[in-house]
Amino acid sequence: MDRGKCRDLPPSTFFPSDGVGVEVARRICADCPVKGPCLEYALENRIDHGVWGGTSERERRRIMRRRRRETTRSEG
Repeated sequence: MDRGKCRDLPPSTFFPSDGVGVEVARRICADCPVKGPCLEYALENRIDHGVWGGTSERERRRIMRRRRRETTRSEG
């Protein structure tokens, strides 16, 4: 993640307390070269707080639910 656009920004930028802060973080993540790996890191480690890979906590929960459903279907 050394190439992340977030590397020189304060961590608080990615742990906002409101929707405006989430949008600010998303804009930073939008064209980040490590956006995908960052998101996967958060998903694999079940990180509940903050903006990771351009996604909010709620969006990551949705991704995890969808992946669980897809895994269940493919196993069934």
